[in-house]
Amino acid sequence: MTLAFWCVLVAIVLPYGTVGIAKWRRDYDNNAPRDWLLKLEGRGRRAFHAHLNHFEALPGFAAAVIIAHLARAPQGWVDAIAVAFIAFRVAYTAAYLADRATLRSLLWMGGIGCVFALFAAATLGP
Repeated sequence: MTLAFWCVLVAIVLPYGTVGIAKWRRDYDNNAPRDWLLKLEGRGRRAFHAHLNHFEALPGFAAAVIIAHLARAPQGWVDAIAVAFIAFRVAYTAAYLADRATLRSLLWMGGIGCVFALFAAATLGP
């Protein structure tokens, strides 16, 4: 399995980490978790929104990795771009939790740029 494929697994796990942060409270209501999440404020709300955004970013990233692989893009490039995507997404989460909106948006753009770069790498295949 390639490093890029492992990065897809990490991207799959990221949303669960952020929702875990959102739910890490004594007043968490497991009887109505979705209703409870919608009432969050502050850091917990930002963690929940990061959770949702990770799910939104996942399909494009996973598709781009698979397409680059199928197109036989240079594996070193694909791996490097996939690692960069994960780094951007982890930093994005940290910026979101710290309530750094401009930095968060810049990091989001870096992540989506990695998705575009994976598609560009696919054009370099044989």
